Parts: sequence; C-alpha cells; structure tokens
Amino acid sequence: MMTDQPTPPPSQQPGYGAAPSYGSGPAAGGTPSAPVKAPPGTDFPGKTLGIVGLILAILIPLVGLILSIVARVQSKKAGYKNTLATAGIIVGAVLIALYIILWIVIAIAAASAIGGAVEMCQQLGPGTWEINGVTYTCS
Repeated sequence: MMTDQPTPPPSQQPGYGAAPSYGSGPAAGGTPSAPVKAPPGTDFPGKTLGIVGLILAILIPLVGLILSIVARVQSKKAGYKNTLATAGIIVGAVLIALYIILWIVIAIAAASAIGGAVEMCQQLGPGTWEINGVTYTCS
C-alpha cells in the first residue's frame, strides 16, 4: 500500500537527535536501575576484604582499620551490609586508641625514670655510685 505523502527528512522525524536508551530504565519500559542483589550464600563486594580487615585490625590495627573502611564502602555501594568490616573498624579504632594511651604512659614513666636519675646524679656528684643495688654513673 503506497501513500502519496512524502516522508519528512530525518531531522524532522519524531525522536530525532534524542539519545538512545539502553538497558533498563523508564524509557525502556523498566524501572530505574537499582543494585542487583546476589543470591544468598554468595560473595558480595567487600566481603573477603572485610574478613581480612578484621583479622588485621587485631594484629596490625592501623592497616586493619583502613582495609575495613575500604571493605565497608565497597559493600555499601553495592547495597550490602558488611558486619565484619564494621567490626574491623571498631576493633581497629579501639586498639589504636589503646596503643596511643599505652605509649603515653610509657613515655611518662621513662621521663620520670630519667628525671629521677638526673636528680640522683645532682645529689651524688660525678663518679660511679651504687645505691641499693642500682649503679649510677654520673658525669
């Protein structure tokens, strides 16, 4: 069946110049794309890294904390909850805080011991002294 109407040039046809739509989306008749959930029992992004991060958070807290944060971000972007990564973040942060407190206590104790030795040498004067089984060498 032929019509006598001329075909308009492509620039005047409906939809000309519009970007093509690929995949799912409202234009393709689907819904906007959302994270695709993997079947139960399979790996998801950041799962293995979360396990490694938790283990390292116990052994090397700073490295474990960083890896756990990376794992949690990966899982969150994929739409998953990564409990092991969250635990690694908590363990790493707590252990780092405890190590900082420990080093402060050690530094205070060392400064006190050095201060005590300096005070003893001021009282005794130059030379080598042994008092109560402790040897002081003062100059």
